[in-house]
Amino acid sequence: MVLAFPNTYSVGITSLGFQIIWATLAQRTDVDVRRLFTDQNDKLHRRIDLFGISLSWELDGPVLLDLLENNKIPIWSHKRSEEDPIVFGGGQVLTANPEPFAPFLDVILLGDGENLLPAFIEKLHELEGISRDKKLKILSQIAGIYVPAFYEPQYNSNKELIATKAIDSDIPKQITKQTWKQNTLSHSTVITPEAAWPGIHMVEVVRSCPELCRFCLASYLNLPFRNSSLDDGLIPAIEKGFAVTKRIGLLGASITQHPEFDELLTWLDQDSFEDMRLSLSSVRATTVNKKMTHLLSRRNCKSITIAIESGSQKIRDLVNKKLNEEEIYSAARYAHEGGLSRLKLYGMVGLPTETEEDIETTSDLLLKIKRKSPSLKLSFGVSTFVPKAHTPFQWFGVRTEAKKRLQKLGKRLKPHGIEVRPESYGWSIIQALISRSDRRLAPVIELVRGSQNTLGGWKKAYKIIQEKDTYSSTNSQLPDWEEIVHNQWEHDRILPWMHLNGPLKVEQLIKHQKTL
Repeated sequence: MVLAFPNTYSVGITSLGFQIIWATLAQRTDVDVRRLFTDQNDKLHRRIDLFGISLSWELDGPVLLDLLENNKIPIWSHKRSEEDPIVFGGGQVLTANPEPFAPFLDVILLGDGENLLPAFIEKLHELEGISRDKKLKILSQIAGIYVPAFYEPQYNSNKELIATKAIDSDIPKQITKQTWKQNTLSHSTVITPEAAWPGIHMVEVVRSCPELCRFCLASYLNLPFRNSSLDDGLIPAIEKGFAVTKRIGLLGASITQHPEFDELLTWLDQDSFEDMRLSLSSVRATTVNKKMTHLLSRRNCKSITIAIESGSQKIRDLVNKKLNEEEIYSAARYAHEGGLSRLKLYGMVGLPTETEEDIETTSDLLLKIKRKSPSLKLSFGVSTFVPKAHTPFQWFGVRTEAKKRLQKLGKRLKPHGIEVRPESYGWSIIQALISRSDRRLAPVIELVRGSQNTLGGWKKAYKIIQEKDTYSSTNSQLPDWEEIVHNQWEHDRILPWMHLNGPLKVEQLIKHQKTL
């Protein structure tokens, strides 16, 4: 097997999900797995039976095709023969909406890999010696395994998707994402100075988030909220890593909401961890206290990161961010009192109903934090809202006003010593295109590799495919760019991922949205 990551070694090896998949396979005696990155790789097999790809970011998607071509594997699944490997994929992007990449993949593993990956490998061993098509049909019967070739999208005369149907009665009509339900989560299996976070041992504290901000893929796609056992999961994992490296990272969408987080802090306060360099992923602002920040300072951490989403209470309420202004100020105060030197905040522009006044309110909030805590270095990472599948905001589009609002925040905040780190509006547009599209996008992805992988290149490729209608198997042209990227969709619209069951039903997502 080859397990590929569509980015450089330093980025790929920092992905905890990729590490765990590789380690799971490497520990098996019935699999000989080699890693593949875009800049370096283990020596590959002369013959490959399985080619796997982990996709956690939409914009890495086109690189998959380069990796396939470089290994002399046909990029389109329908062109592969009995001599070609089975190409499979997994990860957040493919679990949320695999359809733009479906024509390139033989198999897609939906959800957590802890149970699903071993089931996939073991079934393949049972199926040795039978034809490729029969193998795929049997694999399609396993819960969580999606074989795109056995599903056909259907369109009406208005270029609208009206259904994605199984081609045979013996193929499941719906596929359900698989969920790991044990009380131990993952931790690093590789520690290297060449990682994007050099020499770090990562420990997953929680999976999903109980807050359920309405735009958040990490929360909704990974439901239910789960935490690793303190005694059986977290403490052994941290001790194992600390024996090798002094740098420990605690990961999760909302780690401070682990039910035993306070006990974990007390345990980490032992003198034996004096030379530890501890870092936390984003923490919920309302859980920040002096005990936490004091410990972080003692453990050689310089900063904490909180997501405020917006300085406007109206917008925070809209997205279900249970956070008020005073709680944000308190988090900054505790950061300063605990001895930290930096506060990182994250927010968004272009959220539904947002106005220019909300942008001004965000600027005012950050400036007030700076005045209240002048010794803290403030940085504000700000992105454009991008709709994600299986969230209550999947029906909203990208707002064109977002580009100017990113610029406006920079102009207001930078002169006051606040670092502003905006994500590219253009690449947010491409993320939205991929996250909302169906299989008709596949030939566009084929065209935009390499030097064409720019916003202009994507738009040009989209126009070429739209005009030529080259993807004949869909019998439908691409819809307008505006329709996919920017338009708000009606709740009764058939979405590309509706034959793939996420944690919540569409009716529940609509209810969550309508509680605005």
